[in-house]
Amino acid sequence: MQRIKRTLLLLSLAVACSTAHAAVTGVALVHGTGNQTDAYNDYWQAGMVEGVRNGLTDRNNLLVVNCDFTRYMWDDRAAGCLAGQLTSFIQNRHLDRLIVITHSNGGNVMRWILSNPTWDARYPNIIQHLVKVDAIAPSSAGTPLADAVIAGNVFESALGWLLGYQNDAVRQQQVGWMATYNQQYLLGTAGRPALPVPFRDVVGTDVVSGFWTSQAYCGGYSSSVGLEITQNWLSSCSDGFIECSSGTAAGTLWFKDTQRTSGGSVLNHNQSRRACFGLESILANDIKG
Repeated sequence: MQRIKRTLLLLSLAVACSTAHAAVTGVALVHGTGNQTDAYNDYWQAGMVEGVRNGLTDRNNLLVVNCDFTRYMWDDRAAGCLAGQLTSFIQNRHLDRLIVITHSNGGNVMRWILSNPTWDARYPNIIQHLVKVDAIAPSSAGTPLADAVIAGNVFESALGWLLGYQNDAVRQQQVGWMATYNQQYLLGTAGRPALPVPFRDVVGTDVVSGFWTSQAYCGGYSSSVGLEITQNWLSSCSDGFIECSSGTAAGTLWFKDTQRTSGGSVLNHNQSRRACFGLESILANDIKG
């Protein structure tokens, strides 16, 4: 009997210790091109943020990043700002594990941090805590539309709402420029060393803008129409801004939109930062896993 009591006591202590040391997980949402001061409302919107938050045991362990991503990815106002906010998040919430969800050019800023750990003293600690980066519609190989904006042709007026104008982040996302960065400064693309943590791509494959289909209205009908127009200057597989080849250029493919979205819906570039077709639930369930 004494032996049984001792065994039960040891088991209870083991369970208590396991519970006490349960890993604390946090999620950071990292926006794309733009100088954000309220990315919760202006970039992601509540449906997306709160939907992702549902995947957390402690709902307070979510950070919506606000940085100036009109700058080059290495700029202190871009990667430096992101590193500062992630570092404070890890420290203040006592995180053991960090999952980052990025959109568009946010993936490039995260890849800069992952690829250049000696650039900033804060980078190694961030990398140490990172479990994975889920990169939604990343512009890992740039986009021809950035070239068009920098050239100052008709796209500048058509894409101001999406890209901004001739800023450094747009200049950086020109196809040739990103090829150089990928060859010399960034990890994770073909022929380069792997990134230190999984970098998983979510890729949009098409744009639906017909007024008769409900798919076109999620995220805003005017955005769907605009992306349908810009898609004419891209390859057949694109989300209206990022070609599929660019979206899968770094890391590994997690899924293409139609493989997991409700009803097999496509995600245009605007919809992939919104609570469209169950995307927020896919991300939340992945956090739980």
